[in-house]
Amino acid sequence: MGRAKGAKIEGGSQEEGLPKWAEEEIKSAQFGKPETIARTGYILDIYEGEFKVDIQVYEPVPDGRTIVEGLDVPKSMKISDFMKGFVYDFKVRVFTAPLSDKVVDLLKTKFGLDMKAIYRFELQELQLMDVESDLPVASSDSSEEEGDEE
Repeated sequence: MGRAKGAKIEGGSQEEGLPKWAEEEIKSAQFGKPETIARTGYILDIYEGEFKVDIQVYEPVPDGRTIVEGLDVPKSMKISDFMKGFVYDFKVRVFTAPLSDKVVDLLKTKFGLDMKAIYRFELQELQLMDVESDLPVASSDSSEEEGDEE
């Protein structure tokens, strides 16, 4: 029975996956000009070799989720310095590629997905927040103390 099922998928069965035309549209989606958003959250996982991270943010990103997996990290950033579980301010570029009404309808009716666009996320900047008062004082705070002594 497994072979018959596999043959249906290769034959383009719409019951098992996306039709070829929908798959092609999704693969060739054109991303528009990015929007930069600022969010606070923390790093869940770090993929140093791939220059990607998974993050969780307190406010949802434009597509409504609070967990972003596979966030692209520019090679200019020192990913080995990133720390899981610490609170960061993130600046993220959000690239959006709208889907046609035909694909949106297919995803909603066949798969129960309410998806109007494809999103790609790229980390632009991150800043470790000083949430714990027990942590050593940051250098910018110590310079303020030096200024008070003068």
